[in-house]
This record gives sequence, structure tokens and C-alpha cells, in this order.
Amino acid sequence: MILNTLTTVINGKNLRVASGRIPAGIYIFINVDLKRCWKSSISVLSSDESVAWGNTVTLSSHASPTLSLEIRAAFELGRMLGGGEVFGKLEMSWDELLDHGDEPFDLSFPPVCNVHPSLTLKAAVVQACEDDDCILVDSLVDRDIVRDTDAGHAQFYAYVTSENVSHLHDAVEHFQLVLDQCPVSHPDHATALTNLAWARLKGYIRNDLQDIDATISLFRDALALRPQRHPDHHLSLFNLAEWLTWRHDKNDTATDIREAAQLYHELLPLCPEGTYLRSIAGGPDGVEYVIDECNDLPVDASDEGIQLRRVVLEFCPLGHQLRLRALDELARAVEARFDQHGSIDDLDMSIQLGREAVSLCPEGHDDHGYYLNSLAISLVSHFHHQGSPNDLDDAISLYEEVLRLRPVGYEYRDISLDNLGLALVARFNKRDDIDDVTRAVSLYREALTEDLNEAIDWYRESLRLVRPDDLERHVTLHNLSSALCSRFTQTEENEDIEEAITLGQESLAALSSLHPDRFFSYMRLEEAHLSRYEILHDPGDLSLAMENFRLASRHSTQGFPRRIIEAVDWAREAEVHQHESALEAYQTCFELFDSHVMTRSSIISRREAATAFSDARSLPVDAASCAIRRDNLRRAVELVEQGRGQQWSLASRLRTPLEDLESISPELARKFSQLSKHLSMLRVPRRLTRQWEAVVVEIRDLQEYSRFLLPPSYEDLQAAARQGPVIILIASQYLCSAVIVPTSGDPRHVPLLSVTLTELTNLKDSFARAIRHACIMDPKLPRNDLIVLLRTVWDEIILPIVNVLQHDLKLKFHSRIWLCPTAAFTSIPLHAAHPFRTNADRSKEPCLEDLYICSYTPTL
Repeated sequence: MILNTLTTVINGKNLRVASGRIPAGIYIFINVDLKRCWKSSISVLSSDESVAWGNTVTLSSHASPTLSLEIRAAFELGRMLGGGEVFGKLEMSWDELLDHGDEPFDLSFPPVCNVHPSLTLKAAVVQACEDDDCILVDSLVDRDIVRDTDAGHAQFYAYVTSENVSHLHDAVEHFQLVLDQCPVSHPDHATALTNLAWARLKGYIRNDLQDIDATISLFRDALALRPQRHPDHHLSLFNLAEWLTWRHDKNDTATDIREAAQLYHELLPLCPEGTYLRSIAGGPDGVEYVIDECNDLPVDASDEGIQLRRVVLEFCPLGHQLRLRALDELARAVEARFDQHGSIDDLDMSIQLGREAVSLCPEGHDDHGYYLNSLAISLVSHFHHQGSPNDLDDAISLYEEVLRLRPVGYEYRDISLDNLGLALVARFNKRDDIDDVTRAVSLYREALTEDLNEAIDWYRESLRLVRPDDLERHVTLHNLSSALCSRFTQTEENEDIEEAITLGQESLAALSSLHPDRFFSYMRLEEAHLSRYEILHDPGDLSLAMENFRLASRHSTQGFPRRIIEAVDWAREAEVHQHESALEAYQTCFELFDSHVMTRSSIISRREAATAFSDARSLPVDAASCAIRRDNLRRAVELVEQGRGQQWSLASRLRTPLEDLESISPELARKFSQLSKHLSMLRVPRRLTRQWEAVVVEIRDLQEYSRFLLPPSYEDLQAAARQGPVIILIASQYLCSAVIVPTSGDPRHVPLLSVTLTELTNLKDSFARAIRHACIMDPKLPRNDLIVLLRTVWDEIILPIVNVLQHDLKLKFHSRIWLCPTAAFTSIPLHAAHPFRTNADRSKEPCLEDLYICSYTPTL
């Protein structure tokens, strides 16, 4: 009797593909007879290796006495090449099919990978009908290609299940034949590439085939043919990512894991939760492996390296066990980029990431101290570049907490002592709180006592282990040189300082002339020679120290910020030791400062750049004092004006020469501005330095810009005195004096022999108190305090100036004069100076306002 059955394929379980390939989906194939077949829909495999179909087919028993069912893996969601991999096959009689009435039943298949695939079916007898659901086998196009593809899948299945290498060679041969018949323009070319690649890679894993690189390139070619909107784009992403991670696991190639991370980053949003592909891609052999391996990569401050760290962080959402490490790696990368380029946005991001890391790592966590310390370092760096005292306060609190977690005897306690000490010194320099510097000294003593000898031994061992041609060997040379120099200052053992100098010279010899780190070699040498000079007083050491200051501050492949700090230190040390290079050091400070400020695009950013160097505020008057002591009055006027002009233009928000240049030559101004931004990086490519220098020359060729970024000349400045002499009052820690710029001729020096900076500061404070007191006094009472102070100003400051004006310059009475006070002089009412005395004829001695018409100017 002929039976017609309505068969429903409900679902499948334990559907494990023998080859290990991730299928695009699973479908059921039924051979109706020799010419006809039926295929269910292709359904995506779930993470529990199950599939739901719900497809129905009407079959007739007249076609065949038995029913043949196959479970197949499809490897394409789009255009399908061949029938895919058959991993479950079963024949059953019609009676067996109908033996379950109208109820669903499970049909178990032979085991695959130690599990039994099963289908849930339901079958019912129906009236006769045509097999409209079936298709003709002969209707399939490209029969040769399909036949070879199916043969390849069958041989590959046989190889995987039997490990007989002849099956592998047959599979590769069939897949190669298919590829040969599918040129690049063929719609199945990408599928043919993928099938061949899978067979060859499986053979490579089992050491049955070689040449993994050429095989992986097949996956890459397939991905290129399946762009983003292609239905199989996600499968090609996974195939390439999976095998790149596998090759990385074998060869430890960083480029492979970086590329795999980007591929998985694109893949995961294309894989719905709950699918088998998502569970594999996001599992221990997929994204989890990528996260671990990327976290072990060295810090990379390039844009590509930071993008990789962002990708890894996205792989680790809140609650992920590796998010803490991912935050730290990204923070380290952006801070390294800040060190190279100086963008404050990178430092802000590092702090933000550091704060989150600390929040995820509470007290009691093994790494709590590490993350506190990292955040503190970033905050200190932010303070040095932005000047916010809150950053420093937060950093000190963090360092104190770290020190509490590292008691005496802890391996890295010395680092915490140094870090906290440095932060306290920085705060002392900002607020002048003696408690900060006292505590810092105590911390330094403890740190030095604990580990200086240990550090030297450790650096020596490190140096012994580093190969002579190692590109980072100079860093160890720097560290050992500095440690030996520190020990010399304590023990005065000459062997230490001689070795420190030798190491510094060795580090220089190891670096090319334009290597950025030569800057640090110069620093180590200046430190060593200066330390030895202060003990042995050999003038040769002082000269060598100053020469290394000069070389460091002029080393063009270091950015402006470090070079400015170095030039300021040079000037200070040259003054302390009365070295002839002091004037050059001051000039270098101003040149670098001018160039650095010019790199900022707004007045606010320029002011921030200026205030970052708080130690440099007294440089203009100190530089002028230096020039005066060397009898170079013209230079004194030029230097004080250059420095004061910088400060005044920032304070008054005046336009810069660069802003003026924009109205004359916008393109030249744009080129200069763009190049200048790079010169404020901590490391500057020599190519950019040359380009910047060429643009500066081009600007100086313009009319009225011949002294662009150069100090103003005395001749140009003297034009300010055309309506009357300008008296510049210089208040420096080294000398207090006045310089008169006359309407013509050389400037005149007026020594203020009885005035020191300390006395001037006290005089300023006394005036402030006397004026406040006078405001609340009875108007009829004399202001005796003010009278005494104004008489002091007359006798010690103004009278010596008046004598020069009257007797040397022969300035007529009631002529105009311009007072240009600096530093503490700005808070003293110079114009009101008065002798408050009478002559022998009972006439009153004239005061300044009786003699001349006084005006003030902040700068020439």
C-alpha cells in the first residue's frame, strides 16, 4: 500500500560538526528517490548545539521502501556551494516513521565526536498529494563543481574521523579542483578558498601539511570577497581571526594577535547572543585568549596601539574579570603617548581610567597599592603641566596610602618614599609650607639609607645581563650613573663619581647625535661633574657641567618643556657658582620659552604653558642683574624686556606676533603653528625640527618680522624713551638696581647699594600695613608711618636716580620720566617718594613730583 506522510522536522540536539568548522547553519536533507530530494531551511546553531526548524514536508512511500535522512552542516548562509558536511545519516522504514502515531518522537543518529545527534520529528498519514516540496537533483547548476565540493567534504570528514592522511590529500585535491574552476569573478570563489584553507590548516595542525602562511592568506582573500553586507561576512571574519590566534599561539607573533583583536571586535556585534558562533568567538579560544595575549604586549603609544587597547577594554565590560587589567593597559598607553606628544587630553584620559581602576580594586586586593600608585603618578604629571594644586593634594594622599601599605622591609618601599618625597617638595615649591619640605627630607633620608647600595648592585647586575647592542642599554647606564653620583655625595668616594662619569660618556657613545635620549646622558654628566666640583672644587668639572647643561637645553630632539627646565637649572647653577655661562643660560631660557608659548593656539593655553614653569618667574630680573654685573647694560635692558614682555603680554591677553602674522601670511602662520605643536612633544623628530627652523627663517624674511622669536634690540627698545627717559627698577635676589634708558645713547646704571631683595620685600609689606592703618585713622592725625616709609623710598631708591638724571643726563625740571618697576618694586608707590625735610633757608626739599612728571609703564 502506498502511504503519504506529513512529516515535521521540529528540532535537533547534540549537533556537533565532526570537522570542527563553525557552520553557517544546520539543515536536514532527505533523499526522496534517485532524482529528488528535500531540504529543510538552514537554521543557525545555538550555543547548546541545538537547532529549531519546524519545517514540514509531504512524502510518499511509492518513491522508495525506506526513508534516508541526513543532518548536514552548511558553511554558507548566502549562495551555497554543494551540500555541506554530512555528519549524521540514518535510514528507516515507513513503519518506523509512522509507529509513533501523531506524537513527536526522537530519532537518534550514530555518534559524532562522542555525542549522539538526534532529531525530534512528528509524522502523520495524509491523503495522496504531489511531492511539491521536493526538488530535482539534476536541477542543481554547476554539477561538476558541486560534485567535487561534496566529495571534498566527504573526504575531509573521513580524514577527521579516521586520521588517514590519504583522505586529507583527496580532500585537498577535490577542493583545489573546485577552486581552479571558480576564478576570482566566480560567485563561489570565496567559498572555494575557504573550503581549501580549512582542509589544509587541519592538515597543518596534525603535521600532515606545511606552509601555514599561504593557507591563512586564503582566508584573507575570502574575507576580501565578502564585504560587510555579505551574508557570510561574519563567518570569514571568524575563520581568519581563529587561525590568526592559532598561529600566534604557535609563533607568538604580535601582529597576528593585534589583527585578530580587530577582527573579533568587528565580529561580535554580528553574532547574536545565544548562538554557537557567539559562544565560540567570545570563549576561551576566542576573545578571552585575545584579551590575555594583548595584555601581555608591550606598551605601544602609537594611535594603532591605543586603538587596540580600546578594543580590548570593550571586550571587558563592567563586571568582567579582566577589565581592571584592560583599564591599566590603556591608561599606560595613553600616558606614554602623552610623554611623547604632550597632549593634555591623553593625560586626562589616563587619570580617568586610573580612577576607575582604583574603584574596581578596593583595599585588600593584591594590586590595590599598584593602582593607587599609578593614579598618583598621573596626577603629579598633570600638576606639573597644568599647575592645579588639587592634583598634587590628591596625589600626596594616594602616595601616603601606598606607603601605609608598604611597611618597613617591603620590597618596593623605597620607591614609595621617593614618590611621596618628590610630591611634597613640589607642593612646598607651590605653597612654601615648611612642613612639606621637612617631611620630604625625612623620607629621602629613609629611602637612601634603605636601598642606595642595593640599587647600585641591582643596576650592575642588570647591566651585566643586557647585551652590548641592546637598544635600551643606555637606560641602565643612566640609572647606574645617577645612583653612583648619589652615593658619592654621601660618601665622597672618588671611585663612584669617576665611574658615574664614565657611564655617562658610555651612554653618549652608544646613542646617535640626534637620539632623544642623549638629553638624559647630558643630564647624568652635568650631575656627576657638578657633584665632583662641589667636593673637589676643580674648575674643569664646573666647565664640563655647564657645557652639558648647554648641550641638554639645546638638544633639539627633546621637546621644549624639558629643555626649558634644563635651561632654568643651568642659569641657577651658573649663578650659584658664578660661571661665565650664566648670561647665555638666561638667553636660552627666553628663546625656548618664546618658542614653547608660540606652540599654543589660544591665550588661555599660552598662560597655562607659562605658569607650568613657576620657578622661572624671576628670570627676567635675574637675567638683567646678571648682565649688569657683567657691565653689559644694553643686554640687561634687552633681557629684562624680553622676559617681562612675555609675562605682560600673557597677563594682558595681548596679541602675539604669530596672531599678527596670520593677517599678513596665513599659510606661513599655519605651517609654523602646526610644526610648533610637534616641538612641544617630549621627543621631537629631527625632520620636524629642520622644517620648523626653515619656516622661522622664512618668517624673518618678511618686513617687520626680522626679529621673530629673537630678543628685542636695545635700539628698538630705546624708541620708548623718545618722550622721556625710562627708569627700569630691577629687584633680583642677586642685585637691586636701576637702569635708565635715555632718549639717546647708552643706558645708565644706578646702583641701589643699600637695598636688597629681602629689604625691598619688607618695605613692600610695610607699605601695605601702613596704608591699611591710614584708612581707619582720624583724617586730622598725621600719617607718621607712611611719612617714614616714603622718606626711605626717597633716600634709598629715588634720590640716587634723581642724581643721575640731574647731573649725568642734565634732564630739565618738569620733564616727563617713565617708571618701569619689576618684582617687589611694583607694590611700592615710587612716584610719592618724598624727603620730608627742610633746607637751611627753611624751604622744603623738593620731592619727586616737584622735579619731574612721573608716569608708569609695565614694559617698554
